[in-house]
Amino acid sequence: MTRTYLPGIIAMATIVVASNILVQFLYGQWLTLGAFTYPLAFLITDIMNRAYGTAAARRVVLVGFVVGLICSVIGTQIMGEFGPLVTVRIAIGSGLAFLLAQLIDVSVFATLKNGTWWKAPLVSTLVGSTLDTAIFFSIAFSSTFSFIHPATDVSWAGEALPLLGVGPMAPLWVSLGIADWSVKLAIALVALIPFRLITARLKPST
Repeated sequence: MTRTYLPGIIAMATIVVASNILVQFLYGQWLTLGAFTYPLAFLITDIMNRAYGTAAARRVVLVGFVVGLICSVIGTQIMGEFGPLVTVRIAIGSGLAFLLAQLIDVSVFATLKNGTWWKAPLVSTLVGSTLDTAIFFSIAFSSTFSFIHPATDVSWAGEALPLLGVGPMAPLWVSLGIADWSVKLAIALVALIPFRLITARLKPST
């Protein structure tokens, strides 16, 4: 790692740690506070990609993955009211979702980076965020993936309820996933402002 990448590494590590802590606190019925900080990881990845290239972006992603893995391991050892704060399925889903979604973000951004300034960060983040949400919530809570760790009880997540409280009947985890995905999309749009301001001050990669 070079000193050039240090601010991006620190920012990514901070976001990952903060999100792992804030995910323990509910915000309304469908979200946790972590839902509002985690999407900023895509902003960091895109800034690094624009300023220093795909190799730098992938290094920062790897740091985030390792930090997230450490947080998950620690979480599996902390017992809450209903068991470990982080189940094995959540740990696996979180790690895979982060790594795959961020790497896809890097690749999509690199493909579009020579076009209109906003297209690469917006499209890459939308694609990455969608993949992230689908992977995490499916692995962590869907009964389809119960074979990953049969001892993890996710029956509560499979309870059939109106979608987001107003739509057709669907498993609870689907509503949680859609709410989380909606926040990611909203932040992707808002994040274009700091992306533009920050990258304008940094030397773009060639």
